[in-house]
Amino acid sequence: MKLCIDDADIEKIRRIVDVYPIDGVSTNPSILAKTGQNPAEVLKEIRSIIGAEGELFVQAVSLDAKGMVEEGRAIAKALGPTTLVKIPCIPQGYKAMKQLKKEGIRFIGTAIYTPMQAYLAAACGADYVAPYVNRIDNMGFDGVQVTKDIHDILTKNKMDCQLLAASFKNSQQVLDLAKYGIGAATAAPEIIEGFVKNPAVDAAVAQFASDFEALTSPGTTMVDIFQNQ
Repeated sequence: MKLCIDDADIEKIRRIVDVYPIDGVSTNPSILAKTGQNPAEVLKEIRSIIGAEGELFVQAVSLDAKGMVEEGRAIAKALGPTTLVKIPCIPQGYKAMKQLKKEGIRFIGTAIYTPMQAYLAAACGADYVAPYVNRIDNMGFDGVQVTKDIHDILTKNKMDCQLLAASFKNSQQVLDLAKYGIGAATAAPEIIEGFVKNPAVDAAVAQFASDFEALTSPGTTMVDIFQNQ
């Protein structure tokens, strides 16, 4: 499963990319608005952090197909071929998707709450579809199960499209989908850091260090003991 960061905070992105195996960054207009900065500058800085190989997801804000296509062209030109244009799965969005596919511009179907929205985006040639796991939960449905259903539809129909599950409230949701074999997930920095945040882990590591210091001396490492041989 690919793992992406769902944020536009430059410092948070730098911190996560520095430590964890990250495949890309996903943004949306609301996430960009939270930065309070010029969105073009923020997106270019994100691109510089993740490099040319990292996938960057950037959403078109137009509500009509013509505008979405024009934005898609501009996004791809400015941010490179590993950038995917996020197109909402609405009627005008599907119209835009068909044109973007003809032009060879990569895109992802977003704002997905139902399996059939995802199916239509995949049929239009989407590289990814992005169901909103926790937002589906908040509507009274099972977001993880809906995402699994979408995965099954794509797999059984042999559609050349991956899942990029989004909108998580906890690491368990991500774990459930990783175990199911979905293609990718995008999560907030806090969720990603929560994958390994555990008092038991911290205690075990601290005990190892303490035991080794008792055997040798404070601050001694394996480098030190072998240098002294």
